[in-house]
Amino acid sequence: MSASRQCWQGSASVRFYRSGGRTIHQGGCTAPLKLSRAVDHGSTCELSLLHTAGGLVGGDVLHINCQLAPRSRARLTSVAAQKVYGSVGRSRLQPEGAWARQQLTCRVEDGAWLSWFPQETVVFADGLLEQKQRVELRGSGAWLGAEVVRLGRTAADETLARGCWRSRLELWRGQRLLLGDPMALHGASLQRLHGLAGQAVVGTLNWVGGLRLDAAAVDACRQARAGLSGEMEAGMIPDDGGDLLCCRYRGDSTQAARCWFVRIWALIHRWRGEPLPVLPRVWPLQDVLLPPGTMASDGIAPC
Repeated sequence: MSASRQCWQGSASVRFYRSGGRTIHQGGCTAPLKLSRAVDHGSTCELSLLHTAGGLVGGDVLHINCQLAPRSRARLTSVAAQKVYGSVGRSRLQPEGAWARQQLTCRVEDGAWLSWFPQETVVFADGLLEQKQRVELRGSGAWLGAEVVRLGRTAADETLARGCWRSRLELWRGQRLLLGDPMALHGASLQRLHGLAGQAVVGTLNWVGGLRLDAAAVDACRQARAGLSGEMEAGMIPDDGGDLLCCRYRGDSTQAARCWFVRIWALIHRWRGEPLPVLPRVWPLQDVLLPPGTMASDGIAPC
């Protein structure tokens, strides 16, 4: 990486609001971020973010700001996987490397629902990535956030090496912190039992939607991992404003992580008494691998 390189400082700001029974949006971006054309799913507006630079390098910063007006519903995803290139040892002037950073700030008003479900992030060897997410919920606002990260291009026998991935999620309802979830994976933590235990893929799904969950709901999420590789666990945090579902994946397959999260996504729609979700059309074609006897009769509707 050249020390004289001009770093990207990109931003996207979007506001969703309800109009005539549908959700519409207003907003804009600065390079290298671009908003694709919205897809109308009736009450839900789907938007895909495109990173036109082809990947993040040290020093790049992306800010994404999203606001949902009361009773609006939106889904944010990405057109392609996010690549994070190596930084450590690439510059004689800054041998320790430089961090690429991405920050997501969301405000979800009463009765609104935001789903954040980007395609996977791939951190190359010696890459440094810091992600921060702050979600503020008002009233009965709902949030579904799912992310999958691969550390090193394992198909090329590459590891994260001297790189590091850091993440922090803060989920608030009003002035009350529902969840603070910091993670940092690098060095010895990639091999430790309470880290990645030698695996390359980590995934997280969190959902809070104003519903009371029970042990059967958590068990349904665990059973939805049938036929998929990797380690998967689900748990629940009770809350007066609606219980919080927390799911984590650790393994070797981004596809398995995404398939498990899609199954949970379908379960959430069932619990809310709603039709099954439609997969984003920008996602790659793949077998969703529905668990036997759970969703196979209904399926997940393709775009």
